[in-house]
Amino acid sequence: MTRRAVVVVLDGLRRDLVGPDTTPKLHAFRAEATAFGAHRSVFPSATRVVSACFATGCFPARHGLQGNSVALMENGALVARDVGRPDFMDHWRRVRGRTLAVPTLAQRLAEAGLEAMVFSNVSPGAARAHDPDGHGWVYHRAGCFAPGGRRLEAADGVGDVTLDSAGDDRLTGYFLHRALAGREASLAVLWLGEPDHSQHEHPLGSPAAMAAVAAADSCFGRVREAVSARRAAGEEVLLIGCSDHGHQTVTEVVDIDLEFVSAGLKRTGDASLLAVSNGTSALIYLHPDRAADASAVVGFLRGRGWAGEVLEGARLEAAGQAAVDGLVCAVSMRSDAAPNGFGIAGSGASAKPSEGKSDRLGCGQHGGLGAWEQMPFLMISGCGFEAGATSGAPSSVVDLGPTLLRHLGLSGDGCEGRAL
Repeated sequence: MTRRAVVVVLDGLRRDLVGPDTTPKLHAFRAEATAFGAHRSVFPSATRVVSACFATGCFPARHGLQGNSVALMENGALVARDVGRPDFMDHWRRVRGRTLAVPTLAQRLAEAGLEAMVFSNVSPGAARAHDPDGHGWVYHRAGCFAPGGRRLEAADGVGDVTLDSAGDDRLTGYFLHRALAGREASLAVLWLGEPDHSQHEHPLGSPAAMAAVAAADSCFGRVREAVSARRAAGEEVLLIGCSDHGHQTVTEVVDIDLEFVSAGLKRTGDASLLAVSNGTSALIYLHPDRAADASAVVGFLRGRGWAGEVLEGARLEAAGQAAVDGLVCAVSMRSDAAPNGFGIAGSGASAKPSEGKSDRLGCGQHGGLGAWEQMPFLMISGCGFEAGATSGAPSSVVDLGPTLLRHLGLSGDGCEGRAL
């Protein structure tokens, strides 16, 4: 019997927004799947780093990609870099001599003579985080790659896909045609851009945001129908419906670097101390030449009301990070239960992003350890999973890789997560 695994990620969909009225396709799927009621993201709870955790079954300290944005040591200086850029992985390889420090699902499958295909409608860097070294197939509107890292011609790509619900719908069509009815990949991943994109642009619970939730749910329904047909034909297909993180409402945007300047911890333009925004969290980098200032930096952050939790030492390690490559600590920004104007609970502060980007007050954001951004959903249907059951056991994004490998008959040795 042919074994296959299919994963559909509805980026940014909170667990408490899944229901019969908001997501009827997922609600119907709930009757045939096991739902995981204590499922969590990683830290930062942001798509690019979550993609690397999904792909490796490991936390950032092990695979090496610390966040959605990071600082790299380049020619003796710390330089902030946006992981979402199409060229980030190539630049990272040039700087460090490699990309991710552990094997990806695509690499493990390729070594076993199987194929992995990823169709992604989020940032280019997040798409490439699944397979930065070209072991499988990666489809993204900014560029598509075949095994060996060969760039596909435009006619074989998905360049007409847009970052919105219409683009998700179009990408779902490509996914069904190429991954399930074409090359018949052993692992097929469809990572939708919605509702995350719309929730960053509109208030959570608003008509525009909920329309994006409904559209993403419809895409999942199309995949579920195709999987049902493959099962009826005798294939053993594991179907996973999930999200990577939740969202909460931005009520304050903090320029942490400016706060450092005001406190006398750095000069304007000084890159020896950097607060690299990851939405509702920030990674704090300190040049090794200033190692003696670490306690002063941490002490200052702990005295700020917008810093919900400052993670250093053992607490940083417990969050899946390591104090390496200049990372001295991290901040999960202030978060509370206050609802927005549409009654959606969860609000808090966000760290001001660099490169001219801006967070929208009153709209959604994520990245930290707040209860609502750490509330992704997970449902799994297939061999070993009881229909209609709910598991209250803790689970995380890093558990998905080992679960997929076990279903496909491959070893999960080296993964930090566990097979669910």
